[in-house]
Amino acid sequence: MKRKIWIKLIYIIIDAIIAFGFGLFSFRYSGVVGFSSFTETQKISILIYSGSFALMHIILFLVLKVYNILSANFSLVDAMKIGLVSFGISAVGLVLIIVIPNKYLFFQWQELLSWSISTIITIILMISERFATRFLKLFKTRLVSEKTIRTLVIGAGAAGKVVVDDSRYNKTNKHNIVVMVDDDPNKIGGVFSNIPVKGPINEINTIIDFYDIEEVIIAIADLKEERLHEILNILSSSNVRVRRMPLLSEMQGPNDIRMIDVNLDDLLCREPVKLDNHEVVNMLKGKTVLITGAGGSIGSELVRQVFYTHPATLILFDIYENSTYDIQQELVRKMRNENIKDINLVTLIGSTYNEQRVEQIIKKYKPDYIYHAAAYKHVPLMEDSPQEAIRTNVIGTYNVAKLADKYGVKKMVLVSTDKAVRPTNVMGATKRFAETIIQYYASISKGTKYAAVRFGNVLGSNGSVVPLFKKQIEDGGPITITDKSIIRYFMTIPEAVSLILQCGLFAEGGEIFILDMGKPVKILDLAEKLIRQAGLVPYVDIDIVETGLRPGEKLFEELLLDTEHQKKTENNRIYIEEKEEINERLESDVIEASRAFKMDETSDIKNLLASLIATYTMDKN
Repeated sequence: MKRKIWIKLIYIIIDAIIAFGFGLFSFRYSGVVGFSSFTETQKISILIYSGSFALMHIILFLVLKVYNILSANFSLVDAMKIGLVSFGISAVGLVLIIVIPNKYLFFQWQELLSWSISTIITIILMISERFATRFLKLFKTRLVSEKTIRTLVIGAGAAGKVVVDDSRYNKTNKHNIVVMVDDDPNKIGGVFSNIPVKGPINEINTIIDFYDIEEVIIAIADLKEERLHEILNILSSSNVRVRRMPLLSEMQGPNDIRMIDVNLDDLLCREPVKLDNHEVVNMLKGKTVLITGAGGSIGSELVRQVFYTHPATLILFDIYENSTYDIQQELVRKMRNENIKDINLVTLIGSTYNEQRVEQIIKKYKPDYIYHAAAYKHVPLMEDSPQEAIRTNVIGTYNVAKLADKYGVKKMVLVSTDKAVRPTNVMGATKRFAETIIQYYASISKGTKYAAVRFGNVLGSNGSVVPLFKKQIEDGGPITITDKSIIRYFMTIPEAVSLILQCGLFAEGGEIFILDMGKPVKILDLAEKLIRQAGLVPYVDIDIVETGLRPGEKLFEELLLDTEHQKKTENNRIYIEEKEEINERLESDVIEASRAFKMDETSDIKNLLASLIATYTMDKN
């Protein structure tokens, strides 16, 4: 507070000196040579006039609260206010000079010239002193800063101005904005805040090369997501880091001007699948919900989204205690912070292949809905431990499905995978087996509705390529990919979970739901984009090395989305696969699969699995 008072006092003193000095200057061309040539009366009158001139400035500036304006926020409007006030005071002073007899204030018509010069210089100096601190701060920041980042800003509008101002006046900001790009033909070729504006955006890669740009900031707040993806796709061929301001839909308030690193969701250049879960909320609210595999990446997000539907009881069930404890504590904190008291949160440890434990839980809590996410999902690891994939993915699913029917669960939804389509690995084969279990129980159950939901790779989930690539980039490379031609379907964890919940709503009996995930993504492109996102250059800063396909791995994953023949649901991005014949030998096949636990050779187990799943083609490696 004291500092503000001192700053205000300094401005008052400087304004007083400027106004008083140029009050005297008004008589510079009065036809009288030197101040000593005036009479004593005129000298006193001139001093009184100049003092009054200064005093009027101070009084009016105080009344209009000019001294409350922080120099860092001093704007063109504030400058105009000072200019108009000073001009008005000078005009009144000129009238006084003309009206008062010469014996008090000596006047000749040359006085108009000195008055004009005095007024202009007074206004310029009073405005300049307020802008001075901003200019000094700007030059000081540039002089003492470390190497700046040559930056291009997309969007020569209000959001672009925010980015430019932050780069100039924020001492921690290292961006040196050298060019802006816009699609508006009225802006292209002009200057924005002393920065050249080029365009259109479709030619941005040429502009990046010409100006030697290191980083691009997208600053268009009302940008549509489709256009954002188009821009990111154009930028993917340039070795620059990309950041952006939040879209209007992402803003946390009217003053949200934070910078967001372009994340992997953006770089996939696909519009997020938006699912309306309003009816899901109505379905689960006040009910008892059991989530198996609750500590996993999919399971934990299921827990979060189900939690916000306000079930009466939410049961977390998983074999791995650490991650399950983490999600439990996350919800406990939410319940405490948000004063939520209507949810009974139950956290239990155990395995789905322990039938006695599963029955104990379902019998005691009588869940209305079960979301079965417990599974082994890592392809190469399951190739070496096929018996464990069978134990969890097959027997575990069988136990949950059988007991759901026995105790009258309303619906059970299995989390499946695209790898279940014509599987070439143990993980995919066991998940396909799990789908047949769901379809079998859907055909015989009197009260329980079953369904499976099949989707591609999930961004950021445990075992996905993204965390691996990021870790390899942090370690300085190289990034390792199995094959430069390999492609995968991708979706985000929230998308996957919303789909699972939505399919639970649609489930009527044995459906396998499939999401229209758009075009598959080439893993090589994904790796290159991640490197660029880190501000590095692929094959220069970080190399990408091909290691060869791993056991059981495909070049191309299939979702078998046939929009012409498959049934569309109420959501135009969700389809239902045509039902296959029910496996009437399911019970005996499950017993046969259990023989794997006594086998020593993985090849024998795979042969056993192939005899049970007709579409499974064993990997020859």
